[in-house]
Amino acid sequence: MKTVSKDQSSLLASTVVQITDPLQSTTSIQGNIGNMSDTQLTEKDIDTPAEISVQNLICFSHLRWDFVFQRPQHLMTRAARQWRVFFVEEPVFSDTQEIVSFNERNENNLWVITPQFPATLSHTEARQEQEDILKTLIEKYRIEDYVAWYYTPMALAFSQNLTPKVTIYDCMDELSAFKGAPFELLEWEQQLLQKADIVYTGGLSLYEAKRDRHPFVRAFPSSIDKDHFAKAHTAVEPAGQATIEAPKFGFYGVIDERFDIDLLRDLAERRPDWHFIIIGPVVKIDPATLPQNPNIHYLGMKSYEQLPAYLAGWDVALLLFARNESTRFISPTKTPEYLAAHRPVVSTPITDVIRPYGEVGLVHIAESAEEFEQAIEKALDEAGNTQWQQRVDEFLANNSWDYTWQQMQQLITKLAETKTRHMA
Repeated sequence: MKTVSKDQSSLLASTVVQITDPLQSTTSIQGNIGNMSDTQLTEKDIDTPAEISVQNLICFSHLRWDFVFQRPQHLMTRAARQWRVFFVEEPVFSDTQEIVSFNERNENNLWVITPQFPATLSHTEARQEQEDILKTLIEKYRIEDYVAWYYTPMALAFSQNLTPKVTIYDCMDELSAFKGAPFELLEWEQQLLQKADIVYTGGLSLYEAKRDRHPFVRAFPSSIDKDHFAKAHTAVEPAGQATIEAPKFGFYGVIDERFDIDLLRDLAERRPDWHFIIIGPVVKIDPATLPQNPNIHYLGMKSYEQLPAYLAGWDVALLLFARNESTRFISPTKTPEYLAAHRPVVSTPITDVIRPYGEVGLVHIAESAEEFEQAIEKALDEAGNTQWQQRVDEFLANNSWDYTWQQMQQLITKLAETKTRHMA
């Protein structure tokens, strides 16, 4: 277990508001899901930040920057407003025989680093190449006073010799439960938990799973860009979707082992008069296994910018997640996004959707196809209901990626300063 100095312990105790029971009644957090954390800073802390003692952030991600726009992209774009951010992706392996150290591109103070290796490279050689790339990167950009930010514990295999001011483990998923997870992932996660100064989690379920494994685990559930998804209130539905008959029920996200294929098939068969719109890339599963009913429409991957317009045409938004190990700890970002667009929502019983959205009556929870059908019919009655929309807006009032990042950054900055003083 990682040891924490007296100065660090006092610092964190003085800059957070402790919630003694994260399972407390949801009435205490209604309208404040963006702060559902035992590390909430006060408004005074946010408005008067400490002097920034770090200038750079190196992020190690299992998700590619150009993939679905989600937690890493939201947080790192905000980090890049203050610091230089280097987003290090996993290698791309190809048939080339030449080792290309890395491709890099700058996107508004954020550099995306993509190693490119020949497929013949061994596991050990690949790790050594990644370590060399890091050294080159640090020398080229003269990276000093930096934060090391991990989404994947596997990156520790080639970055464990780094000397950041602060190490963050932002645990957004239980990656070990995902299809194709490396067998050594849990071992590397244990080492990362020993190295990390703070552990952030993407939801309450993950917080509960990790809180006894590190002294400072802080829950920061999924946030939203409300203004972006509020565009759905007035957006014009894209032509490719507008031709589909109503009523329309939609889902967007990654289509993988977490997606409930059987539920979608059963719903489509039960209600051939309903039309189901599925948006997103298909990964890790055979596309041939997806149901091909005439009332199911696969529209492919759409950009983050396009999503509000597609949402505008839906009568009800769906969270079609299977109930398995890979969904046990998920906290879907799309839940508040759907709601911010004023779309009624029906979800399978995912814990971080039930708490708090289901418990406060903002999301309908159903499991079987029959229950889903009944819940969708109830949700249709909410469409256009101004009182329900007002309840949603009040609940989401303090839910913001900007505020979430401010809280995270404030903890990082204060901890960096304290560690600097302690070593002086």
